[in-house]
Amino acid sequence: ANNYARGPYTIGKEIVDLVLDRIRKLADNCTGLQGFMVFHSFGGGTGAGFGSLLLERLSIDYGKKSKIEFAVYPSPQVSTAVVEPYNSVLCSHTMLEHSDVAFMIDNEAMYDICRRNLDIERPTYTNLNRLVAQCISSITASLRFEGQLNVDLTEFQTNLVPYPRISFPLCSFAPLAPAEKAYHEKMSVSEITNAVFEPSNMMVKCDPRHG
Repeated sequence: ANNYARGPYTIGKEIVDLVLDRIRKLADNCTGLQGFMVFHSFGGGTGAGFGSLLLERLSIDYGKKSKIEFAVYPSPQVSTAVVEPYNSVLCSHTMLEHSDVAFMIDNEAMYDICRRNLDIERPTYTNLNRLVAQCISSITASLRFEGQLNVDLTEFQTNLVPYPRISFPLCSFAPLAPAEKAYHEKMSVSEITNAVFEPSNMMVKCDPRHG
């Protein structure tokens, strides 16, 4: 139905306790719970509506634990539902209050990257998901391997969020090369670094150089 209200008020309200019960069981099995990673969309009914309700309830139940989101934001041209703008506005309201860091991704930028950088003429959801997975695994690599920076979830917030309400960093990824070219592409560190800041490598359809 892609209806925001069904998430927090009708259908979502009925199942949220069951969901929280399952989360509680998982949390009880953790030796040291750092926080939560939430993957959802801003434009759909479940992602926006139920996502909002779930984050609100997580804030109540696990007040101090950090919540990091990976959110699919509505894109300028490509849209899956007519009501995306409404769902996003309502969802953003909750996200500002209850999420610590939200990494933005949008479908149009992903399609463009697949076509332009990866030579995929008709990208499928598998292609998009793999691209998102690559981004997420790079962001969370510092949690899984030894290192100095972003050692735990709270540190993401410290390093990426200047003010609590400005918690929406962009994702970008480099190098991106099609599979058949990957073996004979020679890229220097400076080329990869410059590519990361190119608007064409951003996972959101926007140009950071214009503010």
